[in-house]
Amino acid sequence: MAQDWPVRAVRIIVPFGAGSTPDIVARLLAESLQAKLGQAFIVENKAGASGNTGTDAIAKAEPDGYTLGVSIGGPLAINTLLYARLPYDPEKDIAPITQLVTQPSILAVANDTGITSVAGLVKALKKEPEKYNYGSIGNGSVSHLSMEALAQKSGAQIVHVPYPGSPAAVTALIRNDVQIAVLPGISIYAQAETAPIKMLAVTTAERSKLVPDLPTLRESGIDVEADAWQGLIAPAKTPPAVVAKIHREVVEAMRAPGIREKLAAQLMEPVGSTPEELRAKIRAEVARWRPVIEAGKIKVN
Repeated sequence: MAQDWPVRAVRIIVPFGAGSTPDIVARLLAESLQAKLGQAFIVENKAGASGNTGTDAIAKAEPDGYTLGVSIGGPLAINTLLYARLPYDPEKDIAPITQLVTQPSILAVANDTGITSVAGLVKALKKEPEKYNYGSIGNGSVSHLSMEALAQKSGAQIVHVPYPGSPAAVTALIRNDVQIAVLPGISIYAQAETAPIKMLAVTTAERSKLVPDLPTLRESGIDVEADAWQGLIAPAKTPPAVVAKIHREVVEAMRAPGIREKLAAQLMEPVGSTPEELRAKIRAEVARWRPVIEAGKIKVN
């Protein structure tokens, strides 16, 4: 079975809408695998419930290698801390295959604040916390939790204003409706040259090769790390040999120069981890965000 995979069309479920970053990655991957393996790879968007709806569809699909999914840290890890009940258990119902990409989030402020560094931001928050609001791409998102962690580390309480997505949050920052935001890198970077916003830092553990001039939050004195990663998953009980075959084909496809260039345009870098490394990353995300969520008393339902 593994030796012959794929012998028919493969469905790739994305738990978010068309045009989202997981959708972009899934379509790049599908195009590459279709050309490479000679079978159709069909991307299907199943948005809803912060990614839970589509991730549940992946978990409950036939474990035969013909339904895969591109999901993120929210529905695979963080949502276990935010929702009283999930329709699936990421630990038991999901077979991790590989981390596809990593993408930095960028901390930015409105120019009107006069803030030009992370140290300056922390000083301003401590002095006049009531003066500032921050935007995010939704309650419980990495965008929200990164700012919550930054606020906790700097000892400040800041008003959170959630938006339905990156475009709305960036627009709010440009208009100074909110003064601070941590948002997916490309949404900020694409606007920074012409918009009245100032980029301060990236949230990843190391500087991004794609925006090397921006320091990390840790370099800037704030011990906060957040990686907007995406992973390829399958239903649990997918045969290990099939998972291994998919892993080999996908990692090879993601490292091809054509995909690397297209990912770089989105401020993403391919990773290609093992299934075990992706499982460890999911568990690490739960451990990283549990204290932030508990300290902030954050719940979605």
